[in-house]
Amino acid sequence: MRVSRSGFYQYLKYGSGCILGSDIDLISRVRQIHHATRASYGSRRMSRQLREDGHDVGRYRARSLMKKAGVAFKYRKKFKKTTDSNHKLPVAPNLLERNFSTDRPNAVWCTDITYLWTVQGWLYLAVIIDLYSRKVVGWAMSPRMKTALAIEALSMAFFRRKPPRGLIHHSDRGSQYASQEYQQMLESYGMRCSMSRKGDCWDNAVAESFFHSLKTEWVKDSVYYTRDKARADVVDYIEMFYNSHRLHSFIDYKNPNDFEKRIDLSKAA
Repeated sequence: MRVSRSGFYQYLKYGSGCILGSDIDLISRVRQIHHATRASYGSRRMSRQLREDGHDVGRYRARSLMKKAGVAFKYRKKFKKTTDSNHKLPVAPNLLERNFSTDRPNAVWCTDITYLWTVQGWLYLAVIIDLYSRKVVGWAMSPRMKTALAIEALSMAFFRRKPPRGLIHHSDRGSQYASQEYQQMLESYGMRCSMSRKGDCWDNAVAESFFHSLKTEWVKDSVYYTRDKARADVVDYIEMFYNSHRLHSFIDYKNPNDFEKRIDLSKAA
């Protein structure tokens, strides 16, 4: 019987329910290809590579082998616009003018929307960041990029922080933020609206920087099969890592939570 040594030990360990014979070697090769190509091969390319290696493996068998090997194609994170500034809604002046520093919490917040790719489809993330500590004070996620997403993030931030009236709320000119519903909420919270210039991402650099950190430090090379998995991972990043542990150069290499606590203690003293 032609069984590899690894296949024999698999049989001893797991019994007749395990994979025997040539599949053991093929699964090992699939994992090697997956690693070497940085998860860029789907079943079609995997089949082609295995054929190049001398194995008569079609696309559907390659897909089955990939599943048994526990590997999956890394879907390309395609460019997708988030906020849409091509609208006729009223826009606010840029009150910040790229001045992203403030001397107290709950004085200036910035917000933006990004996206994450999952096998189920896009998952959109809206965040609210306090420029004082760079803390994410509000967030929301949804399969749809609607005004309700931005409102949910703003509501979380407001009820968590209870900011004084007069806070500057800065965003881009996206239709979600320029909408009547969102503007009415800002007014009810006593917030002053500020918006970036059209098409200028540097006018909202703090939010852009946060999204860059999220994607390069946390979700890079991740394949989310469901939106729920992506959602849980993002919440873990925001609440358990970024706000609580990540050292930020802007705040003297403190994490946002500790930076705010230090200020609270100094005021109490």
